[in-house]
Amino acid sequence: MAEAGAPWPGRGAQALGPGGTADPAGLVAAARDGDPRALARLVSLVENGSPRLREIMKLIAPLTGQARIIGLTGAPGVGKSTVTGALVRVYRGEGLRVGVLAVDPTSPFSQALRILDAAGFDVIMIATLGVGQAEVAIASLADSTLVIVAPGMGDSVQAAKAGILEIADIFVVNKSDRPGAQEAVRDLRTMLAMAGYGPGEWKPPIVSATAVRGEGIDDLVGRLQAHGAWLGESGERDRRRLARASEEISAIAVAALRERIGVLPGESQLEDLAGQVAAGKLDPYAAADELIGG
Repeated sequence: MAEAGAPWPGRGAQALGPGGTADPAGLVAAARDGDPRALARLVSLVENGSPRLREIMKLIAPLTGQARIIGLTGAPGVGKSTVTGALVRVYRGEGLRVGVLAVDPTSPFSQALRILDAAGFDVIMIATLGVGQAEVAIASLADSTLVIVAPGMGDSVQAAKAGILEIADIFVVNKSDRPGAQEAVRDLRTMLAMAGYGPGEWKPPIVSATAVRGEGIDDLVGRLQAHGAWLGESGERDRRRLARASEEISAIAVAALRERIGVLPGESQLEDLAGQVAAGKLDPYAAADELIGG
């Protein structure tokens, strides 16, 4: 996780007790005051699955829900970090506090996202380190998802194959000063035309940009603003955030259930039941009942 912007005077040390133990309430207060060390400490506690995680989540729950969350995804080499940096400069120029979260599919980034939200960031950008399942995960967490492609990389075709068309709120053809940029735009327009959108639905616009020179970024910010307005007017923002909360609750409940019954994939009882199901000696529902019932 990286926070954009100049450092603030630190107060994080005041939120740490003897031996470096964390005081969650103090850390949250310091993070909201702009202390980057307190913020980093909170994120570390989340990433490490601290025993105080539940206490932290309870403290920050009333403080969340204010940040605008923007997801950025795309294949390696398309310029995600350059586009991210260009957006950061624009938003900070508007006096907004901006956070950037770089994630991979195995990181607990939904809870880290809550930390940044509660810390008072106006805009949080989450970007994938690679491609695959993380793209879908980011779309489920973001208010607006940018899918970034670049000419000459076959990204527009891959976007269709990978189902990325379904998660994009805005397409960005970055490095549009390169040969093939217009072809990439045309391919994306063709795909969007084939998808079809009904009245009142959001049709993803295509923004041509050369982020390294800042070209097209103002247009991109305008499109993001328009999408934000549509989210509010259509009720889609509330729907997405409700779905996000539902998925988070389900994931926590499943993890807690596995911990409660003391069975994880690879352990003997589960392996024995799996063997019986595979051999046709037991049906999966009966096996699940036995597993849960102990």
